[in-house]
Amino acid sequence: MSIEWTDTISAAAAALSAAAAGGAWWAARRSAATAEILASIERDRRHEDLTPDIALSFTGRFGNYGSITVHLAGPDSLGDLTSVQLEMVDDDMDHRVLNPTPDFTQADVDAHVWGPFRFVPGVDGADSNGRRTGPMPLKMGKGRPFAVERTRPGHWMEGMVAEGWQDRYTHLPIRVRVTCQRGDETWVLARELPNPPR
Repeated sequence: MSIEWTDTISAAAAALSAAAAGGAWWAARRSAATAEILASIERDRRHEDLTPDIALSFTGRFGNYGSITVHLAGPDSLGDLTSVQLEMVDDDMDHRVLNPTPDFTQADVDAHVWGPFRFVPGVDGADSNGRRTGPMPLKMGKGRPFAVERTRPGHWMEGMVAEGWQDRYTHLPIRVRVTCQRGDETWVLARELPNPPR
């Protein structure tokens, strides 16, 4: 066998070896990517399976005040929630300010709760506008009330009385966004309650 022939065989063997190594690397990379995709799908499925079963009810009504009770009914495998925070969701009307003035700005409109109820400011950690509560822990199988009150017209709504303001919401529900957390997992749920008659 000549030296040239031996060199050719060695070069071919080296090329095949490199191709095999490259193929193995590519297969390992694809396998790792597939494993990550499957793990992500499994995490999403588990997250979905653990979505809190949150029930809201309107309780303890007296005059223009009442409570929205939040109850964690399941799933049992979820366990307790680190925090639950409620937020009043505005109606679906367009609330853009086309002609702002010093006494009437878009910030005023955005801060106003456009719905039949708001959280009582300062109670249960509620913000000054009654838009959202502070975060509170919630145990499995337990409930907790949050104080609410009927909304009033905005300070810029001259001539509007509380009854006229509330009339626009008579047949619209109380819309609440519930943000639940357990450790580093978060679920955001939309709920509606019937607006009780005045």
